[in-house]
Amino acid sequence: MASVRFLKSHRTWEEWLDIGFGVAVGVSPWAAGETSHETVVPNAAQIGLLVLGLAAFELVDLRRREEIAQLACGVWLTASPFLLGYAGAGHLRYWHFALGPLLTMLAVLELWQDWNLSHEELAERRKRSSLLS
Repeated sequence: MASVRFLKSHRTWEEWLDIGFGVAVGVSPWAAGETSHETVVPNAAQIGLLVLGLAAFELVDLRRREEIAQLACGVWLTASPFLLGYAGAGHLRYWHFALGPLLTMLAVLELWQDWNLSHEELAERRKRSSLLS
């Protein structure tokens, strides 16, 4: 029961996890050893930087639009092996098949936590969360 209560409140560890995911996505072509694709490397780097930036914005000022953008990044990362043509070969697809759904699930969790809160309540929650962390 305590774990359910723990997940009901938006915490700063979620943004730090987002930052870690952003870094992992950004370096995934090099980690997988697949840097020869002309479109895949810039795609991973841009999505990684975008996730990193969105998480940084959430650390400063919690808003839903960053979470929605992060959700879109997770969905795009999951679909990009099919859309960019690297779903059939290489290890990079596994990285993106794993990181994309993780980003998506974390964004959905954050949206669920903050769904019924006004902007003022989000700001107050951010203050309390940063004092507790």
